[in-house]
Amino acid sequence: MNSIITGTGSYIPNIIKKNIDFIDKQFYGDKNEPFDSSNKTIIEKFKAITGIDERRYLEPEMQNSDAATIASKIAIEESGIDIETIDQIIFAHNFGDIRHNDNQSDMLPSLASRVKHLLRIKNPNCVAYDVIFGCPGWVQGLIQADNFIQSGMAKICLVIGAETLSRVVDPHDRDSMIYADGAGACIVEKGKGEGKGILSHAAQSFTYDEASYLFFGKSNKIIPNINTRYIKMYGRKIYEFALNNVPNAMKLALDKSGLDISNIKKILIHQANEKMDEAIIHRFYRLYKSKVPEGIMPMSIHKLGNSSVATVPTLLDLVLKNKIDQQQINAGDAIILASVGAGMHINAIVYQY
Repeated sequence: MNSIITGTGSYIPNIIKKNIDFIDKQFYGDKNEPFDSSNKTIIEKFKAITGIDERRYLEPEMQNSDAATIASKIAIEESGIDIETIDQIIFAHNFGDIRHNDNQSDMLPSLASRVKHLLRIKNPNCVAYDVIFGCPGWVQGLIQADNFIQSGMAKICLVIGAETLSRVVDPHDRDSMIYADGAGACIVEKGKGEGKGILSHAAQSFTYDEASYLFFGKSNKIIPNINTRYIKMYGRKIYEFALNNVPNAMKLALDKSGLDISNIKKILIHQANEKMDEAIIHRFYRLYKSKVPEGIMPMSIHKLGNSSVATVPTLLDLVLKNKIDQQQINAGDAIILASVGAGMHINAIVYQY
């Protein structure tokens, strides 16, 4: 009894925000003072580190649950299931629905309930709930779906990852250039066939010292009588944490699967920072005293930015549908899905097609 992905879908917003669009922004440091460097220099350094050329922002008339519903419909259609047979709708996000030009989060009702409503599912036994797990939320939702299927409590699950980070960023923080919007979804079904589907997974939470590496804080620019808070992070701490811990979690998942490192054809990792992801992969292969295979790590961050929980499912959908140059997944390929983010949480899944 294996948990098999039978359909994937994604929604890539149509609004393109290029690096040059930030040239006139007023950037301030965490000490509330403007930077000495010009915006041109800041943007060039940002591009060199993150690899981001542009990112996507959700259309003003849409909200997170709208994008998630579109991605879900594509995944459902591809799977060929009857929507009334879905047992679980698991929606991973962090900030709920947020209207354009209004950073107040709306999570009542849950976003999973909203998607079920928008899909017009009548079956009351289809349970819809949200997962708040930082950027690794969608991977964690997939782990939960596998657990439900393995226990016999579910046969079909819809797992969604969607976020609108552009609506919770501080416009005066240069880190705002990292964040983007998007939605990805998949249908996971109980299947048969040894060696196919989810083979193993691992998840960890580091909170003793690391819980507040990502947090909500005030703007870098002091604005009297304005108490709005935005997504903030300690970038260097997160970078070091990821390099020291993500490879170990990936190894834990791979060792559980029984596969050799040479069996892995692709690694789809959370699209947070190109340099960081490359370093994670190199450290992972170093654990097995192996060289990193060419083309092992598809990337979407250059054009899509960091859309949090949406990065891994959208990347998977794009690769499966041959929308990323020189990247494809074939029948029999074993892949790793991995993520790291606020919490601090880490997880990884070994999956075989």
